[in-house]
Amino acid sequence: MYGIDGVDLGIDGIVMFCATLYDPSHDFTCLDGSEKIPFSYINDDYCDCKDGSDEPGTSACPNGMFFCRNIGYRSHYIPSSRVNDGICDCCDGSDEWATGTNCTNNCYELGASAREEAKEKHDIQQRGYQLKLQYSEQGKQSRKEKQEKFEILQRERSEIEAVKLEREALKEAAEIPEKEALEKHRAMEEEIRSQRQASEKQKRDEEALAAFEQLDSNQDGVLTSDEIMAKPIFDQNGDGLVSEEEAKFFLSGQTEMTREEFLNTGFVLMKPYLTHEEEVASPPPSSTVTPPAEGGELPEIPEGETDEEEEDFDHGEADHDDRTEDSEVLPVEETLPYDPETQKIVDEAKAARDAYNEADRRLREIERDLKNIEDSMKNDYGPEEEFSPLHGHCFEFTDREYTYKFCPFDYASQRPKHGGSETRLGQWGHWAGPENNKYSIMMLEKGVQCWNGPQRSCKVHFTCGVDNVIMSASEPNRCEYEMNFVTPTACAPPTGSPDDLLAHDEL
Repeated sequence: MYGIDGVDLGIDGIVMFCATLYDPSHDFTCLDGSEKIPFSYINDDYCDCKDGSDEPGTSACPNGMFFCRNIGYRSHYIPSSRVNDGICDCCDGSDEWATGTNCTNNCYELGASAREEAKEKHDIQQRGYQLKLQYSEQGKQSRKEKQEKFEILQRERSEIEAVKLEREALKEAAEIPEKEALEKHRAMEEEIRSQRQASEKQKRDEEALAAFEQLDSNQDGVLTSDEIMAKPIFDQNGDGLVSEEEAKFFLSGQTEMTREEFLNTGFVLMKPYLTHEEEVASPPPSSTVTPPAEGGELPEIPEGETDEEEEDFDHGEADHDDRTEDSEVLPVEETLPYDPETQKIVDEAKAARDAYNEADRRLREIERDLKNIEDSMKNDYGPEEEFSPLHGHCFEFTDREYTYKFCPFDYASQRPKHGGSETRLGQWGHWAGPENNKYSIMMLEKGVQCWNGPQRSCKVHFTCGVDNVIMSASEPNRCEYEMNFVTPTACAPPTGSPDDLLAHDEL
């Protein structure tokens, strides 16, 4: 057996820095100090030391370890039980030193591939770390800007609070005369409306009394079914006769109706029929044209006749408009316009309210911004603020069934790949990495509760890379999700060279 420097160690399965402990000129002391044995007992295929250190090159000790030097690749230990078992475990074949097994030494080929992989990993780590430094600068600048904005907003809040108080006093002062003016205006509206309603009631009562007198043919003050049956206008089924049942309908199920009852209920039922009778009794005038005598001329139209007819028609429209204005003093759905003085008072109060509302809106806006900044500054963005630029961005990953979304410092979710609602897997909780690597795992908690189960949660593992990408997502346990997130923020500063990544497993 030869050392790295080419010196023959003479003992199979030991690491070079332990070679001095295996001196053929002296008895061997077990590495745990428990016994001292003759050197000839070393690798004699019998376990003398409790720690197995006397049999590094055989499988005699169940707890023994054999050291594969693997020059050109990565040195490592294997259990002594694998030594001389006919299977090549070391890439240099040194574990089969006594069996004559034909082991190919492919350590240099494996080393070349591993060095290429190590170089790529080293490059990624180097580039990722440079990006991490940029993220850190951005994060520090962002915190500085947030702090400055926070202080500006605090000063602005103090100013706007004073403005709001001032405008509130002006608003309250303007609303006092407004209230008085509006109460006065509403009283005037109510008076006009009452007059209108009284006028309309009087008109309706007069119309109803006239109708009653017309229907009460014997003028005895009582309207009977016979009197109703004598009026063809009450024929509802169109058979040309007014039946007793039809008459009772208009008499509210009775055989007769007093004048008072007619005014209260009967007129409402009969008015449409009475109105229809008036329209039928007074058809619109139709103009007739005298046919010309055979072979003669059309009769002359007296000059001005057409104009007079049109003029009469116009007068009729004017008369109709005048009656409408007289009968509708103030429609219920309309309001009385403000007089100039009242309008001025209302406008001043409205302007004062608008000014107050604007100050109140701005104050609420400032308080919302202050809270958002304060919440953001409470987040743990790493010792150098390197995770800060991730906040506000979301990343997605799609597998065969779901699309997963991860928004650092906010939430994680999943939705069916082919459509469906989004399910929250958790919201930002805390960093959950081990003590020596706290920022390697982000925990998102208090997601949507599973059916008959706990609330969902998501654990996101951060690993070094030059891009921010979700590499995988899974649900290893019911309602417990995990994601692997590659990001420059997880890159440690590179040390040494790529060859240093091929560390020897000698300890």
